[in-house]
Amino acid sequence: MADPRLSRRPDAGGRINVSFEFFPPKTDEMESRLWETVTRLEPLSPAYVSVTYGAGGSTRERTARTVGRILRETALKPAAHLTCVDATRAEVDAVIRDFAAMGVSRFVALRGDPVAGVGAAYRPHLDGYSNGAELTAAIRRIGDFEVSVSAYPEKHPESADFATDIDMLKRKVDNGATRAITQFFFDNDLYERYVERVRRAGIYIPIVPGILPIHNFRQVAGFAGRCGAHVPAWVAGRFEGLEEDPQTHALVASAIAAEQVLDLVERGVEEFHFYTMNRADLAFAICHLIGVRPQTAAAA
Repeated sequence: MADPRLSRRPDAGGRINVSFEFFPPKTDEMESRLWETVTRLEPLSPAYVSVTYGAGGSTRERTARTVGRILRETALKPAAHLTCVDATRAEVDAVIRDFAAMGVSRFVALRGDPVAGVGAAYRPHLDGYSNGAELTAAIRRIGDFEVSVSAYPEKHPESADFATDIDMLKRKVDNGATRAITQFFFDNDLYERYVERVRRAGIYIPIVPGILPIHNFRQVAGFAGRCGAHVPAWVAGRFEGLEEDPQTHALVASAIAAEQVLDLVERGVEEFHFYTMNRADLAFAICHLIGVRPQTAAAA
């Protein structure tokens, strides 16, 4: 029997909008894979694509090259990530202006993880921006840009409670943030409760679900544990016994993500951000399942 949600889903010209996150490649092989991914996903006409940025500008040049190539060689609209980590205000401002000169009009403003990695203590640069709210204000001082910020359905692991966490989001919005993208999650009830909290706090920007296709369950589970994201037992159960079966693993991962997105659509969500890990296969399959398809295919 067909899934009844599929019969009501929007098509590619409907109300589901998607965006994709990439990270700048470190090697020629990784660059080749990234551009295969970009080429594969571009026909889906995402609202924009974002390119990540390492602490202290550790990927600054690679990020700039990737953004520049997207601008030159594709019709995609790139958003450049920025962080506060290990950089002065003057250095960050210079990066913002450099991206703007390239033609970038969208940014993703993040405090960033400590240089020592997730779980280590975060210490702001003495002459730098302290958090995502200050960084958002800096971006908007320099230009009238679209600024996305982070949001945490299970709260940021460093926040004492949800009230503290949502207060930080409110500061970001007050400083000019135009949308928030969530950390990945697998329990849609957590997202829905979070949005309710945010709205009660008087925050009305879009809260876009961040969707993580599970290319490797063990890696995702380990990362989730470090950043405070809950992996439900039913998700873990679906991957049992698939460690040496990548084909079935991919099919299960596609189904899980598509089910999650379709359920969120039923709850009224219209926009989704996919953390692609520079791999097109699962993101493309999930988009196909939810009705987001290449323009030519949709027209046919």
